[in-house]
Amino acid sequence: MLRDIQDEIIRLKKEKGIYILAHSYMREEICEIADFTGDSYALSVKAKSAEEDTIIMCGVRFMAETCKILSPQKKVILSHPMAGCPMAEQMSPEYILEKKKEYLGYAVVSYVNTTAALKAISDVCVTSSSAVKICRAMPEKNILFIPDTNLGTYVKEHVPEKNVALLNGGCPIHAAMTEKDVLDAKTAHPDALFLVHPECRPEVTKHADYIGSTAGIMKYAEESDKKEFIIGTENTIAEHLQIMCPGKKFYVLSKDMVCRNMKLTTLTDVYNCVLGRGGEEIEIDEDTRRAALKSIEKMIEYGG
Repeated sequence: MLRDIQDEIIRLKKEKGIYILAHSYMREEICEIADFTGDSYALSVKAKSAEEDTIIMCGVRFMAETCKILSPQKKVILSHPMAGCPMAEQMSPEYILEKKKEYLGYAVVSYVNTTAALKAISDVCVTSSSAVKICRAMPEKNILFIPDTNLGTYVKEHVPEKNVALLNGGCPIHAAMTEKDVLDAKTAHPDALFLVHPECRPEVTKHADYIGSTAGIMKYAEESDKKEFIIGTENTIAEHLQIMCPGKKFYVLSKDMVCRNMKLTTLTDVYNCVLGRGGEEIEIDEDTRRAALKSIEKMIEYGG
């Protein structure tokens, strides 16, 4: 039955000219029918280059918004209307505008994991893999980094020549991991390398053999000569890697590293989207879209 639904989705997307994007945190059965799987910014860039006029984003709302910002002429559908991101939504534009008064002269650097409204009042956008490079390349010395304090701390440590101010925000899933979780995992798997996302706390990342984005973690594990790895990001990545690299072993850092928002989307949701009876079409007013686009264009300028 599962294979039948997958085959029908594949048939319908080709028939209707639909391009399906899946974030790496999606379930394996969804990634299997996607035209492209990757991290948040890579998905948006791929949406822009796709020939199809309709994009289905199997991820969360800010990802679908970023697709729409970059490809306003395309119809962008979020596979599950309730799939949001706590980090992207935890700071309002009004709050940041007030903080800009407090941090006069600071350039606002927003993580790509933010709403379109927040990107619209930011000077430049960054990804987890490009944040250090971009902040280093920016002409401004004073930076207000939003919303993730852990990624911001990582940037601050690696770009000491800049004055980086942080606010109290971040991913509740990554930030919930503790040093004890790491030490317990290392005790259980003493031969495993620890690969971790910079959204985790400094006391967690300090034990890492590699720190990087979701895509970076997967690439490192694939290319490494080592055979065992503890994966310090959403648990689905360990599942994908085990399928991709059956000769290696992958362990989750914690059973609690699960993003409930990413898990909302099911294969049936995608099926209903290609039938035209599910999901939510993303709309962004043109003023917000243009303002948000400027921060993304700056990201490309500084980060390549």
